[in-house]
Amino acid sequence: PLKTSLAANRIQQVVGIVNGTTNYILSKMANEGREFADVLAEAQRLGYAEPDPTDDVEGFDAAYKLAILASISFQNSVPIASVYHEGITKITRRDIEYAKELGYAIKLLAIGKMTDGAIEVRVHPTLLPLSHPLASVNDVFNAIFVRGDAVGEVMFYGRGAGPLPTGSAVAGDIMDVARNIKAGATGQIKCTCGLDKPILPMEKVRTRYYVRMLVADRPGVLAAIAGVLGEHDVSIASMVQKEAHAGDAEIVWVTHEAVEQNMRTALDLISKLPVVRQISSVIRVESFSHED
Repeated sequence: PLKTSLAANRIQQVVGIVNGTTNYILSKMANEGREFADVLAEAQRLGYAEPDPTDDVEGFDAAYKLAILASISFQNSVPIASVYHEGITKITRRDIEYAKELGYAIKLLAIGKMTDGAIEVRVHPTLLPLSHPLASVNDVFNAIFVRGDAVGEVMFYGRGAGPLPTGSAVAGDIMDVARNIKAGATGQIKCTCGLDKPILPMEKVRTRYYVRMLVADRPGVLAAIAGVLGEHDVSIASMVQKEAHAGDAEIVWVTHEAVEQNMRTALDLISKLPVVRQISSVIRVESFSHED
C-alpha cells in the first residue's frame, strides 16, 4: 500500500507493531498477569518464538522491518545501523500494571517520523494511550498505523507470527514471482529512495518518559529529584507513590516531552543521589497526536 494506494501522499509518520512474538508476550503479560520468562516459554512451545528468540525479544527483527518501512515511506535510504532499538526483556508485570493504572498499554513499537526535515527511526517498548488503535492490537497480530498528508490516518492489521501466517506470506511471494515470469514482467516498483534526508540521532529525539524507582521514604526526596530534572529541562507531568515498606517507597512518574540526551544525563545524576535506592524502569511514552 505504501508504494501503490498511498503513493500520492507525503507520509508523515509510520508506526507499527511489527513483531508478532513480542506482541504475544506483552499481551499475555497484560491480560493474564504473567511474567516475561513464563510467556516466552509458552510462545516457544506454540511455535510463535524461535528456540533462540534474540532477534524478536531484543528488537532486531522490528528494526529490520522499520528500516524498510521508513525507506519506502520517506523515500530515503534508512540504513539498519541508524535504527535505534531496545527489546522487551526488561518489561515486568509491575510496569504493565502501573501503565494500565495511568491509562496506557505497553507495546513494542517501530516508530518512523519526519521531524523538522530529518528522519526519526526507533524501536523500543512504549507506553501508548489505551484509546489509540494500536493499543487494542493483541496476541500475535501486527498492525501498521500510517499518517499521510492526503489520506489522514489509516491502519493495516493482520497476523504476524506462527507457521501458517508466515507460510502464507512466503507462498504469496512465490506465486507473485511465478505469475510475473509467466507474463514476462517484473511486477516490481523500483525503489525511489534518495540519500538527501538526514537521520535524527537518538540523543536528539524528543519524547515523554515513564520512570519507576525505589527511594528513601523521607522529606525532601521528591524535591531533590525534581531539582535535578529541572536543571536539565525535564519536568514531571504526573506521579504515583505507593505505600512505603521498610523505610523505602516506590514512585512512578511520567515526564512532559524532553530531549533524550537531557533525560539520560538527568537519570544518571538522579541514580547517584543518596536517597535513590534504584531506578527500576525507564520506558518512553508516546501519544501520536496530530501535532506530533
